[in-house]
Amino acid sequence: MVNFALQAERDNRPVDTAGPGPDAPVQLAVRDLEILYGTFQALSGVTLEIRKKEIFGIIGPANSGKTSFLNAINRMDMMRPNMTVQGEIHFNGTPVRDWRNVYALRRKIGVVFPLPVGLPMTIYDNVALAPRLSGKNLGPADLDALVERCLRRAALWDEVKDRLNSLGSLLSGGQQQRLTIARALSQEPELLMLDEFSIAVDPVTTMRIEDILKSLKEEMTIILVTNLVQQAQRLAHRTAFFLNGKCVEIGETEALFAGEVKDQRTREYIEGKFG
Repeated sequence: MVNFALQAERDNRPVDTAGPGPDAPVQLAVRDLEILYGTFQALSGVTLEIRKKEIFGIIGPANSGKTSFLNAINRMDMMRPNMTVQGEIHFNGTPVRDWRNVYALRRKIGVVFPLPVGLPMTIYDNVALAPRLSGKNLGPADLDALVERCLRRAALWDEVKDRLNSLGSLLSGGQQQRLTIARALSQEPELLMLDEFSIAVDPVTTMRIEDILKSLKEEMTIILVTNLVQQAQRLAHRTAFFLNGKCVEIGETEALFAGEVKDQRTREYIEGKFG
């Protein structure tokens, strides 16, 4: 059952879209990006730049290419034989395809998927796994401190600090989503991508994660793919509108939601006339 009071509170939260200016360094540059699955074209001609330490929102209806865009950035096409990526994606000035160690790239570019997944191991090990696999020579005390720091940043520490040896997969859906964020943060990424994180969590957890993102923007760049246009309005410094595999428009979020759009389809989507 929908809690309409919480829904209203979430949708009417203060907007915080102050971000880096147009002269800020570019973290991610995309040029003429094309993505195909077999013969089906999922994205075509996408060109954009994302600045360091900004929250960049991406909105658009289902099957508009939003998730495919994230997959290309993180080199997920390596796991999908029928996915072809053409064009240029530069991360910190280097083409992502020039990274010989794709796992090193993914440590720099973290991702949180729509459905939370608690790995079948303890809460502690969920967070400690990536640092261990990365070859970091962390002693027990340093690893303990890292796990606590990540769980605190994900607003989960107070709820699990007395049961770190319990299975992460037994946490509630909202807690598992925050555990997923803690796991992504354990690699100290420079860019964090979230793909519709609100789909499987309740409004209270959604608001808590939004607060997390507001604090994380001081440390890293965030790409926020969301099916909630009001969420982009609350969080994103700039927002891109994707439709039918194309990036229709990019603008300062405040201006877009004030009606300053170049394409009438952007206005109609924001106003909920289709979706």
